[in-house]
Amino acid sequence: MLYPLFFQPVYKEIIWGGQNLKTILNKEVPFEKTAESWEVCCHKNGMSIVDNGEYKGKTLKEVIDIHKTDLLGTKTLKYDRFPILIKYIDANDRLSVQVHPNDEYALKNEGDFGKTEVWYIVDAKENAKLIFGVKEGTTKDDFKTALKNKNLEECLNYVNVKKGDVIFIPSGTVHAILDGIVIAEIQQNSDTTYRVYDWNRVDKNGNPRELHVEKALDVIDFNMSGKVHMPNHEKANGYSFANITKCQYFNVDKIVVNEIYEDSTNGESFFIFMCIEGSGTLIYDNKEYKITTGKTFMIPAKENTFEIKGQVKLLKTYL
Repeated sequence: MLYPLFFQPVYKEIIWGGQNLKTILNKEVPFEKTAESWEVCCHKNGMSIVDNGEYKGKTLKEVIDIHKTDLLGTKTLKYDRFPILIKYIDANDRLSVQVHPNDEYALKNEGDFGKTEVWYIVDAKENAKLIFGVKEGTTKDDFKTALKNKNLEECLNYVNVKKGDVIFIPSGTVHAILDGIVIAEIQQNSDTTYRVYDWNRVDKNGNPRELHVEKALDVIDFNMSGKVHMPNHEKANGYSFANITKCQYFNVDKIVVNEIYEDSTNGESFFIFMCIEGSGTLIYDNKEYKITTGKTFMIPAKENTFEIKGQVKLLKTYL
């Protein structure tokens, strides 16, 4: 019988990571430079393992194989694999300047999905910035010249961000998370990244990190220069909510529960909830599940009604 699934995080050690996933999201991070916590993943580079109930110890793929439609919903039938990947990112140091390809290019060249994603700023230092697109008027030739002359920063669009901001990043957008930012990221199920520039850093063995300049130049949209927004919430009885992303790949709502939040699935899509702040209780099939900051859980798509009680901020992802 299906029930809400909680998962063991898949942690990634990268040179720009730190300890903020522990201090801000209560994660039991295993590395000094823990950069990412993959919360829900079904990918060759990371696989979620169920952490509760009857299926504890099984992989997400194994549970999908048993309960595919009841777990994932009818909207996933058009996909040949689980369609999304959800993670937290600790940019203790700045990430590389990078870009992700679209589906057509990625499937042809990498055998993977493309990558459109959305960032929700969980925490940010004062005057935090990130890179979002290129400066207006920048051409491909301008970009190539700047790379050659090692002054790429003159081509990049810098934006200020603060806690609660939302940034939608379509495939083809040049971007980089800079230091002092913790992000919740919802994305297509892909791990394909083309690094354009990495601040002349070296890895732990003293080697420069690999760049993918030619592929990046193939896929960059030089007309993309994005803006940051903070969602406006609508009040309901016991909670407030805002849709922060609606695209062809996923939808994301922010839900702030003050007392009680009621919701229901209808067989079309699973729901994934990230608890970004606070604590509460999930009530599903008359059973209670504790929710705390940093926890992520998946509600099966099969038709059912559930409640969340407490003082808790959530990101809800669905198809």
